[in-house]
Amino acid sequence: MDTALWFDDLPVLGKLPLAEAAVKLSEMGEIEDAEVLEVAEKNDPLTFGVWPFWGNKLYKHTAHTFGYLAPAPPNSRDLPIQSANNITPDLTLKGDRIKITLNVLRVAAYPGGGTHQILFDFYAQNQLPETTEHLHFNSIYRVREGERAALLNYPIFLGLSVGSNGLTFKCYTVNVKNEEDEAAIQFLESDAFKTGLQLATTVQPAIKPLSEMAMGFTRAIANRHKNAPVQDIQIGLDFSNNPMGAHLAEGVYIAVQIPETLTRVWDWSDWIYDTSTGQIVKDYSRDQLIPYNYIAFGISRYEGS
Repeated sequence: MDTALWFDDLPVLGKLPLAEAAVKLSEMGEIEDAEVLEVAEKNDPLTFGVWPFWGNKLYKHTAHTFGYLAPAPPNSRDLPIQSANNITPDLTLKGDRIKITLNVLRVAAYPGGGTHQILFDFYAQNQLPETTEHLHFNSIYRVREGERAALLNYPIFLGLSVGSNGLTFKCYTVNVKNEEDEAAIQFLESDAFKTGLQLATTVQPAIKPLSEMAMGFTRAIANRHKNAPVQDIQIGLDFSNNPMGAHLAEGVYIAVQIPETLTRVWDWSDWIYDTSTGQIVKDYSRDQLIPYNYIAFGISRYEGS
């Protein structure tokens, strides 16, 4: 467990012991759910990370399924979505530089209801010839329950160097309900944080302390009263033909937070991207959206210097 690089010691809400989860839910105003967990904890205090007593609360899930949307020409309509482990890797991206963007953030349900302020910590490795830079970048988004955040193609990492074995990308979200923290994180909405993290082909001395500061900020916010980590997404994209691995290509990757039991039966061919509405919908029922929290991030070839 490398807590110097990630938040393994700060589990998301769905991985907490029942008693700790109940405290967090109570802090965020989910009183009924907190009481259900308190009763369950008294009956079975050893239960950890599984809440069978707690109904269909979408933010309790810890599993994710990963889809892939390939690039398409203008004026395309219904675009198919594939599983990220069922695509052909783009070998020309080896040693090249890419741009990673946040394309969609949809909150079907986060604890507390209403309008959420969600702190993101994005992680990637900038694989330079002589070393690897471990990157963290913070961003904050406001999104109302049941809706998508008002963002599109939001830059995260620009000029990220890809290694011969692909890349690792991680994303950690914190639901911020602490009133003092809601004010403190407003600086992340400034223009300086809306342009992403610009990278170079050589080591940048400022990157390491900036990344450490970003991670430390996320850690401090996640530990505060009324705040709770909700999603922890980790995906490795490589150039192999491993049928159980995800592969790297230009396009959009979609991470959907679902129950572990659903990962065995989830079929991405049931879903399409409707370009006329900008929504992922059921192929045979166009008024049905994905009923879970999901994040979509884009990967494209970097065209800067």
